[in-house]
Amino acid sequence: MTPPPRPRGGAAHLTAPRPEEGTFRRPAWKDPSFRRSLALFRAFRHEQDDPEACYSLLARDAVDQVEAYDAPVAGRTVLDVGGGSGYFTEEFRRRGANAFLFEPDPAELGGKPPAAAVVADGYLLPLRDGVADVTFSSNVLEHVADPETFLSELARVTRPGGLIYVSFTNWLSPWGGHEWAPWHWFGAERARARYLRRTGRPAKHTLGENLFAVHIGSTLRQVRARDDVTIVSARSRYWPFLAETVVKAPGIREFATWNLLLILRRCPP
Repeated sequence: MTPPPRPRGGAAHLTAPRPEEGTFRRPAWKDPSFRRSLALFRAFRHEQDDPEACYSLLARDAVDQVEAYDAPVAGRTVLDVGGGSGYFTEEFRRRGANAFLFEPDPAELGGKPPAAAVVADGYLLPLRDGVADVTFSSNVLEHVADPETFLSELARVTRPGGLIYVSFTNWLSPWGGHEWAPWHWFGAERARARYLRRTGRPAKHTLGENLFAVHIGSTLRQVRARDDVTIVSARSRYWPFLAETVVKAPGIREFATWNLLLILRRCPP
């Protein structure tokens, strides 16, 4: 595993292996649509027993979203921050992007991480300012104790005019408690105790340690107050219709959005 070189007075030079020749690309579903949402929901049901199919499908869908809001990623520099075992990174690379994975937990990389994987903290990425055309973070924000600092770092490494893709599972959504959802609505400790009784093993996530109660309303207020990014879109990532409308309804959005997707544009310095 070879990380990109650290900065030495100029922007870090990032290169990635060429995409696989003849890679098949599934035509994008209409987004939003019932067909797309149903396919993703069916994949999520098999997250534990068939993670390859689940996360490969999610990665294709996410990169489709990036390209819909920006441009084809071929030839562009993409940073996947907190991307775990690298499904998103590999999909970006399959489409010709110079994509790199930055993951703080070596255990999350799995047995065969992408060649362009770097063990690095998302609060302090080993890169110079403005090196990325696209900075991508899928379902990471609810796992960091300081979302504002994390977002600042994503903005820092994105070039002016570049795209920032951030999604997270909001706490009050049906999946907010992750593996012990939806029982988190009745209290985190009670939900974790139920998970232990039902499965015979402790839950992976603990509120306040590696899972945090992030809310849509407060997150939107924080992002709108920033002067380094503008919001291109704030929408439900998986909702089958009116994806932006549901996010505009205070109160209801905390339960109905399920997963908030923020598409941001880096402002000039």
